[in-house]
Amino acid sequence: MGYEIVITTDRTMMSNHHGKEFLGFVATGPPIGMPESLWLALAAPKVKVDKEGRPREAPYGMRKIEAVLVDAGFNAAIVDPDHIAKHIDSMRILMLSHHDYFAYGPPSSEWWSITGLEPVNRRSFIRFMESPAVRKAKAKGVKIIAGGPAAWQWLYEPELMEKWGVDTVVDGEGEKIVVELVEKALRNEPLPRYVYVGVDNAPGVNEIPVIKGASVNGLVEIMRGCPRGCKFCSVTLRPLRFIPLDKILAEVDVNLKAGLKGIILHSEDVLLYHADGVKPRPEPILKLHKEVLDRIGGKRSLAWSHASLAAVKYAEDNYKLISKLMSELVLNEHRRFLGVEVGIETGSVRLAREIMRAKASPYPVESWPKVVEDAFAIMHENMIIPAATVILGIPGETPSDVMETVELIERLKPYRSIIVPMFFVPMGALKQNKWFMREHLKREHIDALLAMFNHTIYWAEEIVNRFYFNEPYHMPLKALLKYFMRYVKKRVKKYMGKLEEMIKS
Repeated sequence: MGYEIVITTDRTMMSNHHGKEFLGFVATGPPIGMPESLWLALAAPKVKVDKEGRPREAPYGMRKIEAVLVDAGFNAAIVDPDHIAKHIDSMRILMLSHHDYFAYGPPSSEWWSITGLEPVNRRSFIRFMESPAVRKAKAKGVKIIAGGPAAWQWLYEPELMEKWGVDTVVDGEGEKIVVELVEKALRNEPLPRYVYVGVDNAPGVNEIPVIKGASVNGLVEIMRGCPRGCKFCSVTLRPLRFIPLDKILAEVDVNLKAGLKGIILHSEDVLLYHADGVKPRPEPILKLHKEVLDRIGGKRSLAWSHASLAAVKYAEDNYKLISKLMSELVLNEHRRFLGVEVGIETGSVRLAREIMRAKASPYPVESWPKVVEDAFAIMHENMIIPAATVILGIPGETPSDVMETVELIERLKPYRSIIVPMFFVPMGALKQNKWFMREHLKREHIDALLAMFNHTIYWAEEIVNRFYFNEPYHMPLKALLKYFMRYVKKRVKKYMGKLEEMIKS
């Protein structure tokens, strides 16, 4: 059986990253110190597929589009990039999705800018688009529709859009508009070159389907949108919607049925599920976790995709919610930590007031550095390991702002965490501003990069030793990961030296 509508992406996205989401970020860097094939084996191993090339697990956003199309009666499926040739004869539409098509998003753009070398994710996607299977599909008249979180990047690559014959780019949530677009394509009607999905066309809760197949590492969405309104973020442009618990549990069941070993609760701020504005409420959070954990049992892992530091602090200060969640529900001999991504962004109160006034809410923005420190302490005490982001090059940033960020990072040294730099990318309400590039680096930026690198290497070694790949069959992978960290440690010093020479000249 061949599919009329094939949904796919390149290998850096179609992978479960050995069951460790953080490893996926390795694909955002250039292949240094080892062959690209080995780099990909570390960051993005191939997934299991059936005889038709359908992956056991696939990126969550693609699963949503697949579900919409299947529910509408279309002959559609997600297919692994290595297997799309099996469907050339039947294929009429090729749909693409990606988090970072051309490595213009964070953190790819930082590593590319710092090293001057093309990141693996960009190389991988270009290689896929120029593969014989994609070329053959286009030659026979297949329509190509691209979407996903990085759809905006096609605006910076019009030549490649033309070269590869991409017919339409959809920027935004696609569930509500994809059926009409596909119907037009199947009727060979003219397609719009670019579709922006604004608030008016965002799907309501009842228009968001339950996924049909497992998502990468068991990711399950619990809410969409964010009420904090940070100017650098595009998520704040979306309306806030809470996914009903029955839909959440149905998607948990889909993942468990496929044999996945864990669940990731996905939201821009997990603790704001059915919150009172930006104030977490214990009842819905405890009920959500109890229901999910009852389903997954004691041996499978649990993680959060994102949480805000202010919500962590408020939940613990007012209800002891974090310690209650972790000690009574999450932690056991098999689940020894919970991973989550958080945003520090800046240690400067002045900048926080300018670009993310509600980031500290319900606390005053002036207390932002203390909110960060308190939240990190709470997470450390409760075995939550955050991967934090810091933005360099925010419009209007001064040397003093950067040094306040460096000082905050130094104060976070006692707390188990990863801190990753991001160069400013014009998105959200700040999309009219300029990109921050290597040539814009100043002495204080190098100090910030070094502070983050030293913090991350210090804690990454402990995290890998204590929590990652401790089964005997994982020993070769663990050895490769340790080699990778040692090599990066050496290379970073070299690149920092080059950057210092550059800013002096």
